[in-house]
Amino acid sequence: MSELSEKQRDNLDDDKFAFPEQRKEPIENASHVRNAIARFNQVEGVSDDDRDAAWKRIKKAAKKYDVEVNEDSWRDIGKD
Repeated sequence: MSELSEKQRDNLDDDKFAFPEQRKEPIENASHVRNAIARFNQVEGVSDDDRDAAWKRIKKAAKKYDVEVNEDSWRDIGKD
């Protein structure tokens, strides 16, 4: 995954984050979408409503960047 510098992160529009209000989990490319999925359950300080909305944004970004998502819901992450 390409690491974002603080300046690059600050320059991203809010809609380039899974959690735009908190500016957590950038999803502006395929690598970051995969990382957002992998780290989704580690995000702190957000409500289930925030998670539902973030998951929708992640799924949309995944489709845009051709990233395979096996889970239908964020609640399914880590379950086999």
